[in-house]
Amino acid sequence: MPDTANKRRFSARDIVLTGMMTALMAACSLISIPSAVPFTLQTFAVFCTVSLIGGKRSLFAIMSYLLIGAAGVPVFSGFTGGIGVILGANGGYLIGFIFTALICWGAEKIPVRNPAIMITSMIISLAAVYIFGTAWFILIYTEKSGAITLSQALKWCVVPFVIPDLVKLFLALAITKRLRKHIAA
Repeated sequence: MPDTANKRRFSARDIVLTGMMTALMAACSLISIPSAVPFTLQTFAVFCTVSLIGGKRSLFAIMSYLLIGAAGVPVFSGFTGGIGVILGANGGYLIGFIFTALICWGAEKIPVRNPAIMITSMIISLAAVYIFGTAWFILIYTEKSGAITLSQALKWCVVPFVIPDLVKLFLALAITKRLRKHIAA
């Protein structure tokens, strides 16, 4: 019998790695770095997850993180949790992390393996998170507080985070480059 059945299932190792990365996302989302617009290390953890364990396992880690938070465990920024956070104005950015895993998983299918592909897929996935999250924000904000322009939503929700998120992306890549040999995904 071909070994294709094992390729579709998660091994115990896959489950452990997925759980570890879920815990990393939860821990990093609770670390807030004060600035004019405070930000967390949540995006850093998502990039570390994708870089270390690949897109498929990352998708499950991100989904687990979102489900744990939706169940009410305070794993989101500001020690919050619950379905209300995900359905709130900023929930689209959380859901958008799913795009990070999907885009990076797709990039793994490219036969050529080089750092430029990983960096490009992460930047594209970050843009996808911003696009989905901002559209979600506009929809929820408009429903609850009145109309908002795209320009204002970008000014509040994207512009302050672009540089810090890019720094987190490159920091995650630098750190995981050293760790990857120990995790031999």
